[in-house]
Amino acid sequence: MKHLLPRISIIIPCYNHGHYIKEAIESVELCKDKELYEIIIINDGSTNQLTIDILQELAERGYNVINQQNQGLGATRNNGIRQAEGDYILPLDSDNKIRSEYIYESIKILDGQPEIAMVYGDAEYFEKVTGRHTIGEFNLQNMMVENHIDACAVYRKSVWENVGGYDEKMPVMGMEDWDLWLNMAFNNYKFHYINKVMFDYRVVANSMLRSIDVNKRKLLFSYMDEKYKGYLNLNHLNEELLKVGKRNKKLAFKFFLILYFPRFINYLVRKKVLKTPDIF
Repeated sequence: MKHLLPRISIIIPCYNHGHYIKEAIESVELCKDKELYEIIIINDGSTNQLTIDILQELAERGYNVINQQNQGLGATRNNGIRQAEGDYILPLDSDNKIRSEYIYESIKILDGQPEIAMVYGDAEYFEKVTGRHTIGEFNLQNMMVENHIDACAVYRKSVWENVGGYDEKMPVMGMEDWDLWLNMAFNNYKFHYINKVMFDYRVVANSMLRSIDVNKRKLLFSYMDEKYKGYLNLNHLNEELLKVGKRNKKLAFKFFLILYFPRFINYLVRKKVLKTPDIF
């Protein structure tokens, strides 16, 4: 019998998150059309015994579990995607969950619109924080300042191949998805926003992104400035802001907020604390 290839490959890296991963898998399997997807789990050298035992159990139950020495998030996702048979890739953190609709919507959009490289939707926070996180339409200016799209997006495997995958040399772990989105954007790939909650994001106190301190952030921006110096240069941006500040401090402050805190500005606009025209 001919082997039917899945349409979408769901890549789940796991490092010491065994106590969460079954929830992640169960969320995927709520999609009853099993032929549409495959699940690839990558054990990135977990040291927690509970995680090791759970991943072994999953492997014995027939799940595709890849074991490797610890290599970091970027390399781990790349290793999983190399094994993927689907046309489309959906990275899922082992402590998060997806909605079944994400699988159907993303396949429909990507099948029907070949010019689209990646689709993404909103998140619903749970655990330490609750509520909907609205991302909004793709904006390259915002993306150049900070990442506003989670790793849990769906993109063509061919695009991942064309841009060279996740950067395994990123100086700050957890920011590989930001680099991938910029890489796609600077290579003229198109993004599509689904104005619906597509996945559930667990907010925990010790998350990887919450642990990024000022020094790591400086190192990250220095690396990105050098890598994308033809497009992105925060030092140049800071110098321009200083020039504006000498002429008009109030205007410079507004530009500062827009450039460096776009999500905060969008939040104030949504809450009707601020009207968009009032910014300018």
